[in-house]
Amino acid sequence: MKVLLINGSPREHGNTFRALSEVAQTLNAEGVDTEIISIGKQAVQGCIACAMCGRTGRCTFHDDLYHRVLRSIKEGIDGLIIGSPVYYGGPNGSLCALLDRVFYSLGADLRFKPGASVVVCRRGGASAAFDRLNKYFTILNMPVVSSQYWNMAYGQTPGQVEQDEEGMQTMRTLGRNMAWMLQRLNIRQDGHPQLEQPLRTNFIR
Repeated sequence: MKVLLINGSPREHGNTFRALSEVAQTLNAEGVDTEIISIGKQAVQGCIACAMCGRTGRCTFHDDLYHRVLRSIKEGIDGLIIGSPVYYGGPNGSLCALLDRVFYSLGADLRFKPGASVVVCRRGGASAAFDRLNKYFTILNMPVVSSQYWNMAYGQTPGQVEQDEEGMQTMRTLGRNMAWMLQRLNIRQDGHPQLEQPLRTNFIR
């Protein structure tokens, strides 16, 4: 089993990475392989609603970051964890630009696989950012993995998040809960519920 963790902070080894690493170490201890991909500092192209991915199975833009995530998902992951710092009460915009493309183009590969979000902030906005990220999972029938509290931790300067004892414990609990869910769902072997044909309605007809 393998879980992909996406570090949505431009600071590759900052507090968001440290929080995700705590989850990853716990998953490893439970026998689950992990990979952390950081978005880095480069500009990230957002979705332009061209719908080309519906025909080709991948985003029309060929940036390395997207293809790293695509390769990891296509090689076979069992769960996904997304981490982000909090900017103005929400996740990093570059991360959301990437996720819009990933979830729209690779939805069939992510459907029914457990997902979780992790947010790190200095002081406020964590619950709003947490809610925003969880919406990616709930639109694709992905079970959302919980912890003993909302998956958030606090810290500003690099490494400060490690002083948030409750936050770090929440990350470890999340890792154990993710491993537990993966071991019991076993989607690769048991499959998933049958889906109805989607019905698309608009408010203006």
